[in-house]
Amino acid sequence: MQYLVIAVTANGDINDNQGLLSFKNDLQNTPTSWVGADPCGGSWELIDCTNSRVTSIILISMGLSGKLTSEISQLSELQILDLSYNKNITGQLPSSIGNLSKLVNLNLIGCSFSGLIPDSIGNLKLLTILSLNNNSFNGPIPASIGSLSQLYWLDLANNQLEGHLPVSNATAPGLDMLLHAKHFHLENNMLSGNIPPELFNSSMILIHLILRSNKLTGMIPSTLGLVRTLEVIRFDRNSITGPMPSNINNLVNVNQLYLSNNNLSGPIPNLTGMNSLNYLEMENTQLRGEVPVSLFSLRNLQTVLLKNNQLSGSLNISTTYSTQLQLIDLQNNLISEYTEIAGGYNKELRLANNPICERPKSYCTQPNNGSSYSTPPNNCQPISCSSGQVSSPNCLCAYPYSGILVFRATSISDLGDSGYYRDLEAYLMKSFEKLPVNSVSLSNPFKDVSEDFKIRLQIFPSGQGSFNRTGLSQVGFVLSNQSFKPPDDFGPYYFLPDPVPYDWYAETKKSLSIGVIIGAAVGGTVLLLLLLLAGGYAFHQKRRAERASEQLNPFSQWDSNGGSGGIPQLKGARCFSFEELKKYTNKFSEENSIGSGGYGKVYWGTLPTGQPIAIKRAQKESLQGEQMLVYEYVPNGTLKDSLSGKSGIKLDWMRRLKVALGAARGLAYLHELANPPIIHRDIKSTNILLDERINAKVADFGLSIPMVDDEMDHVTTQVKGTMGYLDPEYYMTQQLTEKSDVYSYGVVMLELVTARMPIERGKYIVRVVQMAMDKTKALYNLHEILDPAIGLQTSLKGLEKFVDLAMRCVEESGANRPAMGDVVKGIENIMQIAGLNPNAESTSTSDSYEVSKGNSGHPYYNETFEFEYSGAFPTSKIEPH
Repeated sequence: MQYLVIAVTANGDINDNQGLLSFKNDLQNTPTSWVGADPCGGSWELIDCTNSRVTSIILISMGLSGKLTSEISQLSELQILDLSYNKNITGQLPSSIGNLSKLVNLNLIGCSFSGLIPDSIGNLKLLTILSLNNNSFNGPIPASIGSLSQLYWLDLANNQLEGHLPVSNATAPGLDMLLHAKHFHLENNMLSGNIPPELFNSSMILIHLILRSNKLTGMIPSTLGLVRTLEVIRFDRNSITGPMPSNINNLVNVNQLYLSNNNLSGPIPNLTGMNSLNYLEMENTQLRGEVPVSLFSLRNLQTVLLKNNQLSGSLNISTTYSTQLQLIDLQNNLISEYTEIAGGYNKELRLANNPICERPKSYCTQPNNGSSYSTPPNNCQPISCSSGQVSSPNCLCAYPYSGILVFRATSISDLGDSGYYRDLEAYLMKSFEKLPVNSVSLSNPFKDVSEDFKIRLQIFPSGQGSFNRTGLSQVGFVLSNQSFKPPDDFGPYYFLPDPVPYDWYAETKKSLSIGVIIGAAVGGTVLLLLLLLAGGYAFHQKRRAERASEQLNPFSQWDSNGGSGGIPQLKGARCFSFEELKKYTNKFSEENSIGSGGYGKVYWGTLPTGQPIAIKRAQKESLQGEQMLVYEYVPNGTLKDSLSGKSGIKLDWMRRLKVALGAARGLAYLHELANPPIIHRDIKSTNILLDERINAKVADFGLSIPMVDDEMDHVTTQVKGTMGYLDPEYYMTQQLTEKSDVYSYGVVMLELVTARMPIERGKYIVRVVQMAMDKTKALYNLHEILDPAIGLQTSLKGLEKFVDLAMRCVEESGANRPAMGDVVKGIENIMQIAGLNPNAESTSTSDSYEVSKGNSGHPYYNETFEFEYSGAFPTSKIEPH
C-alpha cells in the first residue's frame, strides 16, 4: 500500500521557503546541509525558526559568494541577518531589505557590497544594530536612517560614502533624531561639509562619536557640548578649522579626545572639569601658546599627545599632575624651557626638536616606539604541527579562526605592557566561555597611521582540530554583534578575519570526526546503508510493531522479507560502481578530501539527489582489492561533543529527552525487532551522533554481536567495551546479554543530565549520583552535579523519573534491569510529563577497552583498571565507594 501525504502550509511558510531557496540559489558555498524545500522542518544549518517561520540567518565567515537576492524580503519574520566576513558577497544591497519589518540586527561587515545604501532601510523601525562597515558603499548616508528610533549601534565606517551628515528638517529625518543611539561610527569615508550644529542635542545619549578620516570642514559646533553622555570623540584627520568651542569642558564623561591632523587655531582649549579624560591627542593641528599647567592636573589623565604644533614658552608640569600620567609628547614644537622639580613628573616626556633640546637632555632623544607581544604557552611545551595547523597556547595543534582586532579609540600608550594583553585574553575567553573555544592567542600589537590599535587574534577550537560551521559562526557572531566587551582601555572595536575560505577553519577538511552510521563493502563495490537505526519506535513485542500503522511505524522502510535469514533489509539499498563514486567525488580529487586515517582517505561526495555522503577509500596497500565504505554524513558530531560544549550545540532538557528517546529506540530495534537480535556492546556518548535536526543516531557497530542462538540468553565472549560504560556483570562473567547494552545506556542517561564523563577525576558517575541522591528533596538533591546548561532555572519536569529509570538501568544484576523496550516506554511517558510529543524524530565513534579473560573483581570497585587501554579515558585511579 502506498500513501500520498499532502502537507498544508501557511502562506508565510511558503514565502519563507521561496525566499530562502532564492537566497541559496543566488549565493555559492552555502552549507551543504541546505537540502530540501523546508528550511524550518528540514536540515538547514545556521537557520533559526520560531513557529515554522525563519527568524535568524547567521552565516559568518562561510566563504559565501554571489549577491543578496531581493527575495530576502519574503522572510517577513526575520529578526537577525548576519552575513559578515564573506568577502565575495558583492553587488548592491537590495531595496527590498526595507520590507523586513521585524529585523532587529543587520550585520554585513567585511563583505563587498557596493552602490547606494537603499533609502528603504529607514523602514526597519525595530532595528537596533546596523553594521555595514568595511564594504564599498558609496553615495550619501540615507537621511531615512534617522527614522530608526530604536537604533543603538550605527556603523557605516570604511566605505566610500560622500556628502553631508544628514540632519532633520520639515520634510526629512536625520541622524539627530536617533535619540536611542549610543554609537555613531562613520570614519574613513569621504563625508564632506560642516559638522551641522543641528546634529547634536541634549536628548541624545551618544557615547561614541567617530568621524575621523573624512573631508569635514568648518568649526566644531558648540552644540556638541550638549551631549554630555559622550565618552569617545574622534574628529581627527579632517579639515576642521577654528578654535575649539568654549563649552567643550561640559563633556565631563569624555575619556578619549582625538583632534589631530586638522586646521585648528588658537590655544589648547580649557579642559578643566573633564576629569574622566585619560587620552588627549591634538597633534599637527596648528595650536599656539603655552601649555596650561592645569591640563596635567586632570585626575585620570594618562596620555597627552601634542606634537607637531606651534606650542611655545615654558613647560610647567608642576607637582599636582595626575598620578595616572604616563606619557607627554610635545615633539616638534617651540618649547624653550622646562624646569625639572624634585618630586615632580618622572614618567615619559618627549621634547625632541624643540628649542630646549639645543642642549642634550634625556627627554630630547627620539623615542623607540617598537613593541612586541605574543601569548605565551600555558605551562606547556609548544609542539610542531603540520598541514597548516598552529600550536595553541595550550600546546594543541588546531586550525584557529584568525584575523585582526581593530580598536578604534584605545587609551593605551605603552604597547609593551603585557598586562593589557593578558586582560584582553581573559575578556575574550569570558565572552567565548559557552562556545567550543579552547584558547585565544594575541600577537603583533601596533598602532597604524590613523592611530587605530591593531592586534592579531587567533581563536582555537575546543576538543577538535577545527571548528564546525555552527561553532565558527557562533564565535564570529560574538565579534560581529558586539557581544564581546573589551576592557575599557581598548575602546570600541571591529574584527576582520583572514580572507581564507571556510574550509580552512572547518572540520570537513581537517579530520575524521565525520558522523557515520554504518557501511559495508564487498570487493570493488559499496553498499550504501542510509538511515540504519534512524531512531523510531522499538516495542517490547514484535506483534505490537506489526499491528502499528505503517504510516506511524518508523521502521516501515525496512523490508523483513527481502534478505536472508529474515534480517530486515533496507528498501532502496543499492550498490555503486567505482565510476559512480569517482563522479560523486570529482574523481577523488584532493579538493574533496576531508581527512585520512589508518584505513585510508575519506572523501566528501554528493549523490544526484543532493544527499551528502562521506566515502572511506582504503589505502591500496592496506586491503586486497579496491574497497570503500559509504556513510551518511551526519554533521553535528557526537552527543559528547554537545554535552561538553565543543560542538556549539546547546542541549536543554527537552532536547536531551529527545536525544535519549532516539538512542533508546535505536537500541530497542536492535534487541527486539532485528532478526537475529544484535547486541551493540559499545554504547556511549561518543557513539551517538546528532544529525541536522538533533535527532540521535546510534553508530559504530565494530564490536556488535548477533544473538544467533535462540535458546541462549547470552553470548560468552572476550570482554570488550569502554570503561565507565562497561557492564560489570559482563566484565566479571564474560557473559554478554542485551542487558549489557542497557547498563551502558543507563550511564549515558546519567551523562545526559550531568554532562560529566563516566569516570572523571577518578570518580565514577554511577557512584556519584547514588551518593548525592535524596528522594525527599527537589530534583533528588542533585543540583550540584546537574549540568547548568540543562536549564536549572526552568522547570525540569520529569527529571526525577528520568534519574530513577537511569538507576534501574545500572543495577548490578542484569536481571533487575529493564529491557530496552520498557526503557523506550518510560522515556515516552517522561516526555509527555514534560509536555513533549514523543512521536518526533530522534538516534557517533569511539575507542575501546579489551580484556582477554574473565575477572573476579568488580571493575568500578577496585582502585585501578585491569584493561588494556586504547584511548577512551585516562588510566586514572577510581575513588572507592
